[in-house]
Amino acid sequence: MSDLSISFGLKVREQRKLKNITQEKLALLCNIDRSYMGRIERGEVNVTLEKIYELAKALDVPVKNLLP
Repeated sequence: MSDLSISFGLKVREQRKLKNITQEKLALLCNIDRSYMGRIERGEVNVTLEKIYELAKALDVPVKNLLP
């Protein structure tokens, strides 16, 4: 796990919790598996640029709010 992936995952989790959205709901909005959503939030995977934009759209935040 890289520090960048971990920082990104923490930002996603922070924004998700601010919006009161469950991991499952966010995963559904982004068309990914809930377990994969958990791996993103823990920084265990490298997320594509496309997926970053999908996450930002689902969370209704600018992409910059998810970047470390």
